[in-house]
Amino acid sequence: MEMEKKVNKSLDVTENESEAVSQLVVPVIPPGGVSFYDAFVVRGIRVNRVEPGLIVCTLKVPPRFTDRGGNLANGAIANLVDELGFCAAYVPGQPMNVSVDISISYMSTAKLHDELEITSRLLGRIGRYYGVIVILRNKTTGEIIAEGRQSFFSSRPIAKL
Repeated sequence: MEMEKKVNKSLDVTENESEAVSQLVVPVIPPGGVSFYDAFVVRGIRVNRVEPGLIVCTLKVPPRFTDRGGNLANGAIANLVDELGFCAAYVPGQPMNVSVDISISYMSTAKLHDELEITSRLLGRIGRYYGVIVILRNKTTGEIIAEGRQSFFSSRPIAKL
């Protein structure tokens, strides 16, 4: 019971905190517009090849994606897997997909300004449930930095690719 009280107390919001949040202005993004978040994640990515269910990109690791040690941050890797995984599964004219599951294996590190090759591929689809794999590789050494697998669910059946 004591732990529950501590947790509840830590979740309490002060009047100042509540007032600060109520004054936040969240801009409305028009259809087809780009959010700050998306622009932050995808800025600097060069798309080299696009086919249905396949995207190959390159990216030089920017400072905004590094941790204190100068390595590509795990959170940045997760964001890249999420964004580029979605892109490989996206079908124009079909409803947006909902991410159901994401799993990432962190195998190595990349440093600031290392050039990465990122391959995102649609693995398959069963009904409205389908999955992708995203591989981040050091373009110079060929070493795999991370491998992410992600599954999506579409609210309506999608057309065959």
